[in-house]
Amino acid sequence: MGGVTLLTDEHVGGGVTFAFTERSGGVSEGPYASLNLGTRCGDDPAAVAENRRRALAAVGAGELSARLVCPHQVHGDHVVTVRSAEASALAAARVEAEAGCDAVVCVAPGVPVLMCFADCVPVVLACEGGFAVVHSGWRGTIARIAGKAARELARAAGADASELRAYVGPHIRARDYEVSEELAGRFTDEFGPSVVSGRQLDLSRAVLAALAEAGVPERSVAVSETSTASSGGRFFSYRAQRGTCGRHGALAFLGERTREVSADDEGEATLR
Repeated sequence: MGGVTLLTDEHVGGGVTFAFTERSGGVSEGPYASLNLGTRCGDDPAAVAENRRRALAAVGAGELSARLVCPHQVHGDHVVTVRSAEASALAAARVEAEAGCDAVVCVAPGVPVLMCFADCVPVVLACEGGFAVVHSGWRGTIARIAGKAARELARAAGADASELRAYVGPHIRARDYEVSEELAGRFTDEFGPSVVSGRQLDLSRAVLAALAEAGVPERSVAVSETSTASSGGRFFSYRAQRGTCGRHGALAFLGERTREVSADDEGEATLR
């Protein structure tokens, strides 16, 4: 799509469109080349603005850029809910998001949401009439932010958690993610021994556990097997690039409602 490469599920349904971007198709240079979507990593703001314009156009939300919600991510567990695209309501939600949050639930049509990543776990949740975009670093993961966002999305959209689909995008996989013994122990205590092998931490297993606790069926969750830390040609990696890098993104928006689509309608959730 104009050089912008996306991972998505065309059968997500519920009026939701989402995608995980790769790093190709933008105008940034150097360690930010090329589709850097992050404004807080040292890149030229004009280049980031153009990259965001291209990413929004690639997912079909080019005309919605003025409504974009892109929060200040703080590695916490605060969830902001966008209930209306009306100007004052949207402005209030943006102020709250920019004060610091790591998940945005949206049930307002025509409001795109962007979060940025470079090893942390991107999660998109979707159901009929709503979605959530979640940034789950190790702190957010141990705080179960994905499960918290799933519960809030179900409440806001008037759905049951069993109706949600979840998409876990490219992130640093366990083979590339060695952590301290102390952190490995904390995750073992929280999620059990399956999330750690030696000192290799599997964040996505912990995210899946949090989603299961919230009631999201395992068959309705798709997980990318790509590790950002060993796929530098496709994705940014804070660890592999030693702290100087761009950010790829998770983008979603809600269009007009279509027919209801559940996981049973189209089979298991997939990423392509």
